[in-house]
Amino acid sequence: MSNQGLEVIDHTVHLTHEWINDLSERLGWSSKSSTLRMLRTGLHQIRDHLGVNEVAQFSAQLPLLLRGMFFEGWVPKNTPLKERHAAQFIAAIEEQVGQVTEYRGAEDITAVFHLLNARISRGEIEGVRATLTKEIRALWPAP
Repeated sequence: MSNQGLEVIDHTVHLTHEWINDLSERLGWSSKSSTLRMLRTGLHQIRDHLGVNEVAQFSAQLPLLLRGMFFEGWVPKNTPLKERHAAQFIAAIEEQVGQVTEYRGAEDITAVFHLLNARISRGEIEGVRATLTKEIRALWPAP
């Protein structure tokens, strides 16, 4: 327990490390900073494909620190994106993490989806997946 009365901060840092460690294991990546970049980029792409209400519902289940990253740079009037094809979804992620030596493309994107399936409620995942195009849903296994 924090001696400063800031337990909420200690807790969210702990939870964020759990998420990063979990994803790092799923990816088989050695770099935690690259893992965080993959998670952040994946969350941003999901966010940009959702309407405002779904963004709010989904984000409520993220640890506080990841929720802040999730909303970083978000422009609600520009979402959901008009172009909603899997190729563009993947390309946007590759633009951010493609230079990571261990990155393997769609396989790693699917690892992010598996992490979310394990850590977000089934109902919320089903709701998010239902708003995505069939092409993108094909990358995201059902919970």
